[in-house]
Amino acid sequence: MFFRKQIYDSCPYMVCPIDDKVYPVNINFTAMLYKKPLTKEQAMQKLIHYCRYQERCHSEVKNKLFELGVGRNDHDELIMKLVEENFLDEERFVLAFTIGKFKMKQWGRKKIEYALKEKKISGENIEKAVNQIKERDYMHTLKKLAKEKYTSLKNEQYLIRKKKTMDYLMQKGYEVELVRGVVNALQENNKNHI
Repeated sequence: MFFRKQIYDSCPYMVCPIDDKVYPVNINFTAMLYKKPLTKEQAMQKLIHYCRYQERCHSEVKNKLFELGVGRNDHDELIMKLVEENFLDEERFVLAFTIGKFKMKQWGRKKIEYALKEKKISGENIEKAVNQIKERDYMHTLKKLAKEKYTSLKNEQYLIRKKKTMDYLMQKGYEVELVRGVVNALQENNKNHI
Protein backbone atom coordinates (compact mmCIF):
# COMPACT_ATOMS: atom_id res chain seq x y z
CA MET A 1 0.00 0.00 0.00
CA PHE A 2 1.41 3.37 -0.99
CA PHE A 3 0.44 6.64 0.69
CA ARG A 4 1.02 9.93 -1.05
CA LYS A 5 2.36 12.48 1.40
CA GLN A 6 1.17 16.03 0.94
CA ILE A 7 1.29 19.24 2.92
CA TYR A 8 -1.98 21.04 3.77
CA ASP A 9 -2.20 24.06 6.09
CA SER A 10 1.47 23.57 7.07
CA CYS A 11 0.61 20.22 8.67
CA PRO A 12 1.57 16.83 7.12
CA TYR A 13 -1.35 14.90 5.66
CA MET A 14 -1.51 11.73 3.59
CA VAL A 15 -3.88 10.63 0.85
CA CYS A 16 -5.33 7.25 1.76
CA PRO A 17 -5.34 4.72 -1.12
CA ILE A 18 -8.51 3.09 0.24
CA ASP A 19 -10.88 5.99 -0.18
CA ASP A 20 -8.67 8.78 -1.67
CA LYS A 21 -9.49 11.02 1.31
CA VAL A 22 -6.88 13.21 2.97
CA TYR A 23 -5.93 12.38 6.58
CA PRO A 24 -3.36 13.69 9.11
CA VAL A 25 -0.19 11.59 9.29
CA ASN A 26 -0.95 10.33 12.83
CA ILE A 27 -4.14 8.47 11.76
CA ASN A 28 -4.10 4.66 11.87
CA PHE A 29 -5.13 3.57 8.36
CA THR A 30 -5.23 -0.16 9.08
CA ALA A 31 -7.93 0.39 11.70
CA MET A 32 -9.89 2.36 9.13
CA LEU A 33 -9.93 -0.60 6.74
CA TYR A 34 -12.29 -2.49 8.99
CA LYS A 35 -14.56 0.38 10.08
CA LYS A 36 -17.87 1.14 8.48
CA PRO A 37 -18.21 4.74 7.35
CA LEU A 38 -20.22 6.84 9.79
CA THR A 39 -23.28 8.83 8.89
CA LYS A 40 -23.38 12.53 9.83
CA GLU A 41 -25.71 11.77 12.75
CA GLN A 42 -23.43 9.04 14.11
CA ALA A 43 -20.40 11.29 13.74
CA MET A 44 -22.26 14.11 15.50
CA GLN A 45 -23.13 11.84 18.45
CA LYS A 46 -19.51 10.75 18.78
CA LEU A 47 -18.34 14.37 18.64
CA ILE A 48 -20.87 15.44 21.27
CA HIS A 49 -19.56 12.71 23.58
CA TYR A 50 -15.96 13.73 22.76
CA CYS A 51 -16.66 17.38 23.61
CA ARG A 52 -18.65 16.59 26.77
CA TYR A 53 -15.76 14.60 28.22
CA GLN A 54 -13.55 17.70 28.38
CA GLU A 55 -13.18 21.08 26.70
CA ARG A 56 -11.86 20.80 23.14
CA CYS A 57 -10.53 23.21 20.54
CA HIS A 58 -11.36 23.25 16.84
CA SER A 59 -8.13 21.52 15.78
CA GLU A 60 -8.73 18.61 18.20
CA VAL A 61 -12.25 18.17 16.82
CA LYS A 62 -10.92 18.24 13.25
CA ASN A 63 -8.40 15.53 14.09
CA LYS A 64 -11.19 13.48 15.66
CA LEU A 65 -13.22 13.87 12.47
CA PHE A 66 -10.28 12.54 10.47
CA GLU A 67 -9.97 9.61 12.91
CA LEU A 68 -13.66 8.83 12.51
CA GLY A 69 -13.25 8.79 8.74
CA VAL A 70 -15.70 11.62 8.10
CA GLY A 71 -15.25 13.30 4.70
CA ARG A 72 -13.65 16.74 4.58
CA ASN A 73 -16.81 18.19 3.03
CA ASP A 74 -18.76 17.53 6.25
CA HIS A 75 -16.18 18.90 8.70
CA ASP A 76 -17.24 22.54 8.70
CA GLU A 77 -20.93 21.70 8.96
CA LEU A 78 -20.40 19.39 11.96
CA ILE A 79 -18.12 21.88 13.70
CA MET A 80 -20.65 24.68 13.19
CA LYS A 81 -23.38 22.50 14.75
CA LEU A 82 -21.14 21.87 17.77
CA VAL A 83 -20.51 25.61 18.16
CA GLU A 84 -24.21 26.46 17.79
CA GLU A 85 -25.19 23.88 20.41
CA ASN A 86 -22.44 25.21 22.72
CA PHE A 87 -20.44 21.96 22.86
CA LEU A 88 -17.45 23.67 21.31
CA ASP A 89 -16.29 27.07 22.53
CA GLU A 90 -12.73 28.16 21.87
CA GLU A 91 -12.66 30.86 24.57
CA ARG A 92 -13.91 28.40 27.17
CA PHE A 93 -11.31 25.85 26.04
CA VAL A 94 -8.45 28.37 26.19
CA LEU A 95 -9.39 29.48 29.69
CA ALA A 96 -9.73 25.92 31.00
CA PHE A 97 -6.47 24.87 29.34
CA THR A 98 -4.55 27.85 30.72
CA ILE A 99 -5.79 27.56 34.30
CA GLY A 100 -5.35 23.77 34.26
CA LYS A 101 -1.77 23.85 32.99
CA PHE A 102 -0.82 26.62 35.42
CA LYS A 103 -2.41 25.10 38.54
CA MET A 104 -1.81 21.40 37.88
CA LYS A 105 1.47 21.32 35.94
CA GLN A 106 2.75 24.72 37.10
CA TRP A 107 3.60 25.84 33.59
CA GLY A 108 4.70 29.40 32.95
CA ARG A 109 3.08 31.81 30.51
CA LYS A 110 5.52 31.15 27.66
CA LYS A 111 4.94 27.40 27.66
CA ILE A 112 1.17 27.85 27.83
CA GLU A 113 1.27 30.32 24.92
CA TYR A 114 3.36 27.94 22.82
CA ALA A 115 1.04 24.98 23.54
CA LEU A 116 -2.00 27.05 22.55
CA LYS A 117 -0.31 28.21 19.34
CA GLU A 118 0.32 24.56 18.48
CA LYS A 119 -3.43 24.01 18.81
CA LYS A 120 -4.00 26.85 16.30
CA ILE A 121 -5.69 29.18 18.79
CA SER A 122 -5.93 32.87 17.85
CA GLY A 123 -3.47 35.29 19.45
CA GLU A 124 -6.31 37.36 20.88
CA ASN A 125 -7.73 34.38 22.81
CA ILE A 126 -4.26 33.38 24.00
CA GLU A 127 -3.63 36.90 25.32
CA LYS A 128 -6.97 36.96 27.18
CA ALA A 129 -6.36 33.59 28.80
CA VAL A 130 -2.76 34.25 29.85
CA ASN A 131 -3.88 37.52 31.45
CA GLN A 132 -6.33 35.55 33.62
CA ILE A 133 -3.39 34.20 35.65
CA LYS A 134 -3.05 36.43 38.71
CA GLU A 135 0.40 37.98 39.07
CA ARG A 136 0.52 37.18 42.80
CA ASP A 137 -0.19 33.47 42.18
CA TYR A 138 2.24 33.41 39.27
CA MET A 139 5.12 34.83 41.33
CA HIS A 140 4.27 32.60 44.30
CA THR A 141 4.43 29.49 42.08
CA LEU A 142 7.66 30.66 40.44
CA LYS A 143 9.34 31.28 43.81
CA LYS A 144 8.12 27.95 45.19
CA LEU A 145 9.47 26.02 42.19
CA ALA A 146 12.77 27.92 42.33
CA LYS A 147 13.23 27.20 46.02
CA GLU A 148 12.40 23.49 45.63
CA LYS A 149 14.81 23.06 42.72
CA TYR A 150 17.57 25.13 44.32
CA THR A 151 17.44 23.17 47.58
CA SER A 152 17.39 19.84 45.72
CA LEU A 153 20.76 20.79 44.19
CA LYS A 154 22.51 21.59 47.49
CA ASN A 155 25.49 19.30 46.68
CA GLU A 156 26.29 21.21 43.48
CA GLN A 157 28.68 24.14 43.08
CA TYR A 158 26.79 27.44 43.36
CA LEU A 159 27.15 28.45 39.66
CA ILE A 160 25.99 25.03 38.45
CA ARG A 161 23.20 25.12 40.99
CA LYS A 162 22.09 28.52 39.71
CA LYS A 163 22.26 27.48 36.05
CA LYS A 164 20.32 24.24 36.59
CA THR A 165 17.64 26.06 38.55
CA MET A 166 17.30 28.73 35.86
CA ASP A 167 17.19 26.11 33.09
CA TYR A 168 14.49 24.17 34.93
CA LEU A 169 12.31 27.24 35.39
CA MET A 170 12.72 28.37 31.79
CA GLN A 171 11.87 24.85 30.61
CA LYS A 172 8.67 25.20 32.64
CA GLY A 173 7.89 28.30 30.57
CA TYR A 174 8.69 31.18 32.92
CA GLU A 175 10.12 34.42 31.53
CA VAL A 176 13.91 34.85 31.62
CA GLU A 177 13.84 38.19 33.45
CA LEU A 178 11.57 36.87 36.20
CA VAL A 179 13.62 33.69 36.54
CA ARG A 180 16.88 35.60 36.78
CA GLY A 181 15.47 37.92 39.45
CA VAL A 182 13.99 35.11 41.57
CA VAL A 183 17.11 32.92 41.38
CA ASN A 184 19.43 35.84 42.20
CA ALA A 185 17.26 36.75 45.21
CA LEU A 186 17.24 33.11 46.30
CA GLN A 187 21.01 32.93 45.97
CA GLU A 188 21.49 36.14 47.99
CA ASN A 189 19.10 34.90 50.65
CA ASN A 190 21.03 31.60 50.79
CA LYS A 191 24.37 33.43 51.22
CA ASN A 192 22.97 35.47 54.14
CA HIS A 193 21.97 32.27 55.97
CA ILE A 194 25.48 30.80 55.78
